[in-house]
Amino acid sequence: MKSNTRAWTIVLAGMGINLSFGVLYAWSIFAANLRESLGWSSTQASLPYTMAVAMFAVMMIFGGRLQDKYGPRVVVTLAGILVGGGMVLSSFFQTVPGLVLCFGVMAGSGIGLGYSATTPVAIKWFPPERKGLISGMVVGGFGAATIYIAPLTNFLIQNYNVFNSFRILGAGFFLVVVGLAQTLKNPAQQVQTAGKQVRVSGRDYDWKQMIRTRQFYQLWVMFVAGALAGLMIIGHLSTIASVQTGRNFGFLLVAFMAISNALGRPIAGTISDRLGRAKTMMILYLAQGTVLLFFASFGGFASILFGAMVVTFAYGAMLSVYPSAVGDFYGTKNLGLNYGVLFTAWGVGGQIGPMMAGRILDSTGGYTAAYYTAAALCFVAAVIGFTLKPIKD
Repeated sequence: MKSNTRAWTIVLAGMGINLSFGVLYAWSIFAANLRESLGWSSTQASLPYTMAVAMFAVMMIFGGRLQDKYGPRVVVTLAGILVGGGMVLSSFFQTVPGLVLCFGVMAGSGIGLGYSATTPVAIKWFPPERKGLISGMVVGGFGAATIYIAPLTNFLIQNYNVFNSFRILGAGFFLVVVGLAQTLKNPAQQVQTAGKQVRVSGRDYDWKQMIRTRQFYQLWVMFVAGALAGLMIIGHLSTIASVQTGRNFGFLLVAFMAISNALGRPIAGTISDRLGRAKTMMILYLAQGTVLLFFASFGGFASILFGAMVVTFAYGAMLSVYPSAVGDFYGTKNLGLNYGVLFTAWGVGGQIGPMMAGRILDSTGGYTAAYYTAAALCFVAAVIGFTLKPIKD
């Protein structure tokens, strides 16, 4: 009973920590204000966010290794210092390089370190057949964060300006993350299966063995496609609303979109425990790609909200399905580092998607070409998902 209570405490702590890290998904609100108040271009306003995505992905590798070696408490404590400190320092700069360094490099690094530790530690406390559900719950905090961060950020910007908002949010995130980090601890040993389960690997692969398998590259390409589409919409949603409707209600869209982003994680995680990881994502990529084909025609609040919710539901789903797939295919002993290596795909997609969309908007005045590109990649990912098979040990 004590062990079970500890396991669920760690799940809840992971959700709480990710509720702070989800500030990344509210960047479109900061970006819209920076464009209006400082006259930045869409490309310039995307740079701190894009750098944060890149550092997030890179530090997932180091964080995963540190988590496997030293445990999650140390890693997440450092993450809280970097995220909080990076955002507070962002409040003192009104230049693109300053925000790229403070928000992009520092806060982005902290998010990557912390995120790398919260899911593996939670998964290790539960049997394999519950990996999808537990992963979905923990990372669901990241997606759900925008539900409160979007209106809170909008309120702070309207009343205290964008730079004071960085300072206030940074101080709060520091206290929450560092405090909850003290509850995290790996179990003495991996919990064994309690009954019927998804197919899991009979051995534990290290990252060098993992990258020699065909399945790793299939998962990597699929992850790039989903991250590109999801982060493109998330990073530009406020501007998309303004460009395609002529009205400024982006922060409302961001808040409502967060619900689908968050729900996609536990729902798809649970479904994938039964249907399989690859089949689940194949279905979701087909839905994501289809909506993106029509996104340029959406000209009202309801239609843009619908499109954003479908895309981000699928995006949120992948963030619970992929760590579970890595555990299935390659074992849980080295899950932190192995998932960190796969997560480089998220960083690549997150670099390409928002920047591509920003450049297309600056040059054409719209997002149509970006939507079509992302849709094509989603359909490619769906085909790969159809052909993906478990590793034969």
